Amino acid sequence: MATISSPLPGFFYRRPAPDQDEYVREGDVIAEGQTIGLVEVMKSFTELKATQAGTLKEFLVEDEEEVSVGQDVASIE
Repeated sequence: MATISSPLPGFFYRRPAPDQDEYVREGDVIAEGQTIGLVEVMKSFTELKATQAGTLKEFLVEDEEEVSVGQDVASIE
């Protein structure tokens, strides 16, 4: 099992816009480098990408939750 960590402090979002679908959902098969969410800092958005291929086991933070640098956001198995 591996985790995906936030590279920045900010707010984590699971979708590209409030009216759009989530990038991925728990249980989805994902590819290395696939975007799983965004981290927003002062209206600047950074894509959070999978560090390896596998199945997204779970999100470890809620949508729109504040995250810190290095905080685990999701787990992959």
